[in-house]
Amino acid sequence: MSTMEARHVAVLVAKMGDTPTAANNLRKRLLQLFRFAIVLGWRRDNPASAVKGLKVKEGGFQTWQEEQITQFEQHWPLGTMPRVAFDLALYTAQRRSDLRMMGPADVQDGRIRVKQLKTGKAMLIPMHPALVASIAACEPGATFIRNAHGKAFTEDSFGMWFMRSVRAAGLTGYPLHGLRKAAARRMAEAGLTNQQIKSITGHTTDSEVARYTREAEQVLIADRAMDILANPPLANRPLEQEKSK
Repeated sequence: MSTMEARHVAVLVAKMGDTPTAANNLRKRLLQLFRFAIVLGWRRDNPASAVKGLKVKEGGFQTWQEEQITQFEQHWPLGTMPRVAFDLALYTAQRRSDLRMMGPADVQDGRIRVKQLKTGKAMLIPMHPALVASIAACEPGATFIRNAHGKAFTEDSFGMWFMRSVRAAGLTGYPLHGLRKAAARRMAEAGLTNQQIKSITGHTTDSEVARYTREAEQVLIADRAMDILANPPLANRPLEQEKSK
């Protein structure tokens, strides 16, 4: 702490260039840590204040698309720990703080019980068949996701571990939280209502859902909309159209 310089902080931040939000969070924590060191009399300056944060793309965490999802699945087969973490994130649409603590005790009648750490909201989420298969392929334990010592990850170590798993699959810039957004995207593309999506993600407002679903593939949704316009349900067809038939 007493010998760390601004250049050391800059190197740490630069190494996390593919996850700029996480890099900026690290910089903020170092700022706090060095302020405390100044209060203790260990330093006279704050080297983290000289380092600029990284630019974050508009829209926040990058959403996983089907190409990246397939690439990860092909690299990490069923039965591997990164795969079960991936499937839990994609098929429950929960945050990493909740994912890391999920275990067999939370499964009830084909659903996973979740009490969101961030909001305190209690939920029961139906288990997708792909998630059921992924969990069944892994060795049982107190939690579905475990570190090398067989224990549950801390929130920060879980994020870093998963980021390394993503890199091993040949991907960069796709964080764990992007799978929560991918789940919402898939639901929007399937035609689910905002209320249905909120029942899975735990969001409380339509505007929150909109932030997650705005990257739903426009072509798929537009095709579905035009198909409905071209082939409306019988009750909605104009009278003239019915008479012509």
